[in-house]
Amino acid sequence: MRAREPDSTGFVERDSVRLAYEVFGDAPHTVLLMPTWSIITSRSWKAQVPYLARRYRVVTFDGRGSGASDRPVGERAYLDEEFVADALAVLDATRRGPDDTAPVAVVGFSCGVAWSLALALEARERVAGIVAIGPAVGLVPGLKERDQAVFLADPPEPADAPRTPDLTGWASYNRHTWLHGDYDAFLRFFFGRMYTEPHSTKQIEDCVGWGHEIGPERLVDTELARTVCRRPGFAQAVTAVDVPLLVIHGDDDHVRPSTEAVALADAMHGSLLTIEGGGHAPHSREPVVVNRAMGRFLERLWPGAPDPVRTTWTRAGRRTPRALFLTSPIGLGHVRRDIAIADALRKRRPELQIDWLTQAPATGVLERAGERVHPASAHLASECAHIEDEAAEHDLHAFQAIRRMDEILVANFGVFDDLVSAEPYDLVVGDEAWDVDYYLHENPELKRFAFAWLTDFVGWMPMPDGGAAEAALTADYNAEMLEQRARLARIRDRSLFVGNPADVVDQTFGPGLPGIREWTQDHFAFTGYVTGFEPVSEADRAAIRATVGVGPDELLCVVTVGGSGVGEAFLRRVLDAVPRLRREEPRLRFLVVTGPRIDPRTLPRRRGVHVRGFVPDLHRHLGAADVALVQGGLTTCMELTAQRVPFVYVPLRHHFEQNVHVPQRLAQYGAGRRLAYEDAVDPDQLTAALLAELRTVPAGPAVETDGADRAAAMLADLV
Repeated sequence: MRAREPDSTGFVERDSVRLAYEVFGDAPHTVLLMPTWSIITSRSWKAQVPYLARRYRVVTFDGRGSGASDRPVGERAYLDEEFVADALAVLDATRRGPDDTAPVAVVGFSCGVAWSLALALEARERVAGIVAIGPAVGLVPGLKERDQAVFLADPPEPADAPRTPDLTGWASYNRHTWLHGDYDAFLRFFFGRMYTEPHSTKQIEDCVGWGHEIGPERLVDTELARTVCRRPGFAQAVTAVDVPLLVIHGDDDHVRPSTEAVALADAMHGSLLTIEGGGHAPHSREPVVVNRAMGRFLERLWPGAPDPVRTTWTRAGRRTPRALFLTSPIGLGHVRRDIAIADALRKRRPELQIDWLTQAPATGVLERAGERVHPASAHLASECAHIEDEAAEHDLHAFQAIRRMDEILVANFGVFDDLVSAEPYDLVVGDEAWDVDYYLHENPELKRFAFAWLTDFVGWMPMPDGGAAEAALTADYNAEMLEQRARLARIRDRSLFVGNPADVVDQTFGPGLPGIREWTQDHFAFTGYVTGFEPVSEADRAAIRATVGVGPDELLCVVTVGGSGVGEAFLRRVLDAVPRLRREEPRLRFLVVTGPRIDPRTLPRRRGVHVRGFVPDLHRHLGAADVALVQGGLTTCMELTAQRVPFVYVPLRHHFEQNVHVPQRLAQYGAGRRLAYEDAVDPDQLTAALLAELRTVPAGPAVETDGADRAAAMLADLV
C-alpha cells in the first residue's frame, strides 16, 4: 500500500506515446518530480511524495518506457528532447486552468537532472528552480571501472555454442548481455552499485522489480539514445541556464563520480549538499536528510506569507512539562497499556501534559479515554490499512509487511519531525514506533528531547519456509539495529521491555550475531507485563454475561481477532464450526467480536452466536468467558492469561511474532493451547481443541499487576 494516494491521475498523449501522470495535493505551488532512466518508474519518488505533498502540489509521471507509460520502439524515441517535451506536455495537462502559468520547481535524479536542466533551458519561464540529485549530466569523465566496459562492444564468440555472453560486473553493462545473457544478474549488479550503503536490501529489491518491468529490449533503446544519439556539447549547453539550483550527491557514488556534482554546482553557482558515505540515490537511502534539504530550498524559492508573523517563545523555566506518546495502531493492546503507563506517570508528575500522535483505530480508544490526540495525527499514513492489504487468509508475513511499509514509515516520521520541530516536548515515548526509532538513529541531530523506547519483543525472526534468503534478510535487519545501538546508544534514554527476561526468545539475531536474550538483558530494563486493567469481579462477570444472553448454567466462548482487520477469514471458519461445537457441548454460547475494522453485518448468522463489532472494554468480556478462541496476538493472549481464562490461540501464518515470540511468552505462564490454522479449519480438530481447553484449569504463575507503575517509575525522571 502507498503512503499517499494521488488526488488525480491521467494520461497525456504526445506523438502517439501515452504518458501516465499523477497529481498529489492542491497547494498553490507545484513541484514536478521528473522521471529518470526508464529502468525505474516514478514510484522511485515514494519517499518524497508524502513529505512534499503536505506543503506543495506534486506532479509525477512515468517516463516513456517505464511504469504505466507506453514503451515506444527504437532509440530515437528516447532522445533527451523527447523527455523534455514529455515534461512540458505533462505540465500542460496538469494545469489548474488556462491561466495557470506559474513556474514549478523541478526535481531530477541521475539522468533526470539532465532533462530538468534541458527543460529550464527550453522553457525558462516554466521553471522556478531545480533540485539535482546524483546528477548524470556528463560534465566530468565517468568512473574508470565503468568506462572499461563498452556498451556497444561485441562479446567474445564461444567456440562451439550459441552466442550466450557471460559477462559480470561492469562488463555486464553491455547490450548483448542484456538481450542474450542474464538480465536479472545485471539488474542486481547495477542496483548493488547504485546503493553502496550497507543494509540497502529493500531499495535494491524495489529497483530490480522495476527494472524487470521495462525489459532488456527497450532498455537497450534508452541507452543507445544517450551513448550514440546525444548531441555534442549537451552538458555545456544545459548548464548555461540561469536558475536557482540545489545539488545533492553522495561521495561514495559508484555510478557517477561525485566530482560531477561539484562541477554542476560550480558551473551554475548552485548550492551543494554532499552526503558523506552516500551512494548514487540518497533520496531513497537517506530520505529524511534529502527531504529536509529540499524543503529548505523550496521555502527559499517560495517564501511563506508576506505578512508579519507573530509568535511567542516561553522561557524554559516557565514551560509546562510535556510528553508525546507514540502508540502503535496495529493491535489495540498497545494503546491500552500506554494509557495505563501514562496514568501512572501522571500520578508521579501531576503537572505533566501528555499528547498522543497515532492513528485509527487507536485514536478512537484514546478519545473515549479523554486523552488529547494531537491534530497532526490526521496527516499520518495508515499502518493498519497497509497490514490489511498485505494479509491473505489468516496469513500475514509480518516481517515482509514491515519491510514493504518503508514509504509509510518515512512519511510518518516526517509528520513527527515537523511536530517536534514546531512544538517543544520534554519526553517522547515510542511504543514500537519503528519509524521514529529508526530515523532518529539515522539522523541523530534531530533528537531534541528525551526518548524512551517500549517493545514487547526483540529480534526479527525468519519463517522456516522462507529458506536461506529470508534468514539472511532478517539477520541483516537485526544487524543494522545492533549497529545503530552500538554507535548511538544515546538516542534511547530508556529502552523498556514490557515483560521479563525469560519472556525473550533464547535464539540469536543471526549467524555471527549475539543471542537475543543476552543482548536484551544488557540493553533493556524490564517492566514486567502491563495489562492496563483490573481483572473482572464475580459480580461484573455475571452482568457482562447477561448482556450477551448467557445464562448461569451456560458456557460463554469469546471469539475475537486483532484490531487490524486481518482476521475475517478466521471468524468465518469458526462460525462454520459452531453447529458442530454446540452439538458436542450444548451449553456453549458464543460472543464473536469482529473489532473496529471488520463489519459484523458481513458475517453469517448462527444460532447461539452473538456478533458485535468494536468492544472498547473487550478485556472485561474476555474475563467473563469460560473459554476463548483468538488469534495469536500477544495482548489478547495475555489479557486471558491474566484473568485465568483458558483459551485456544491460532497464530497468523508467517507472522513471526505470533509464531515465535508469543509462544515463548505464554510458556512462562503455562497458558493457552496453540492450534495451527491448517488444523483450525477442520471442524473436528477445532472442536476437540476447544473442548479440551474448556476443561483446563489454568494454574501457571500470575501475571504481574504493577507493570505500568514500574514503567512510569523508569520514565518519570526523563521529563
